Amino acid sequence: MAVQQDRTTPSRRGMRRSHDRLKNPALSEEPTTGETHRRHHVSPEGYYRGKRVLPEKTQ
Repeated sequence: MAVQQDRTTPSRRGMRRSHDRLKNPALSEEPTTGETHRRHHVSPEGYYRGKRVLPEKTQ
């Protein structure tokens, strides 16, 4: 039968969990349109690294 050898204190438990928090996503500014988007993702306007990679939406 498993027997706990030493009890983990709340302080040590908290130190172990200190890196489990959520981090904010890295954001970049598109040089062409100036809008903010996630790094290494296409901007909502369809630009990636200053070049249009998606066709324009026609309405």
